[in-house]
Amino acid sequence: MWRRRSWHWTTGEVLPLDIADPASVRAAAEAAPDVSLLVNNAGIQTGTDLVTGSLDAVRHELETNVFGHLGMIREFASALGRNGGGAIVNVLSAMSWFGGKGANAYHLTKAAAWAMTNGVRLELAEQGTLVTAVHLGLADTDMAAGWPVAKIVPSDLADAALDGVEGGSAEVLADQWSRDVKSALGEYPNGK
Repeated sequence: MWRRRSWHWTTGEVLPLDIADPASVRAAAEAAPDVSLLVNNAGIQTGTDLVTGSLDAVRHELETNVFGHLGMIREFASALGRNGGGAIVNVLSAMSWFGGKGANAYHLTKAAAWAMTNGVRLELAEQGTLVTAVHLGLADTDMAAGWPVAKIVPSDLADAALDGVEGGSAEVLADQWSRDVKSALGEYPNGK
């Protein structure tokens, strides 16, 4: 089981990584054989709807937000197992549970990533790998810069994710927005 430690960096190595490039992902996994925690946080949002938007944009979001994360998991899973199990954190979204005009491709990818996270959790349980889904509304990042609403500070998001892993949680609701959305599931079955 992964445990949080007080990190003291004296040297570090930055690994080039493009999660949409299997060779890049493989190279990163080979360069980090001692991994005990994998955090999948890469993501894109193209503002695309499913019916009227570009199918290429929908595919691009799926490649990044779902297949990119799955590729990372597939490449790092055996090292995690060799290193005692470790943990995987998949940073998702409250939009795993709802869509909206101009964001339905994103919703599709986050719902699929949530399902993938749940499936991977079952598949890696035997090797002792904890798989944690982290849901949030918006983080104060470049991706959410145009939204004038409350946002979680990235360091608070990281703390919530690590607290969840340390506690052995399968799911972390990192902010009030994600808690409110999850508690309202089933109240509005037609999206109204």
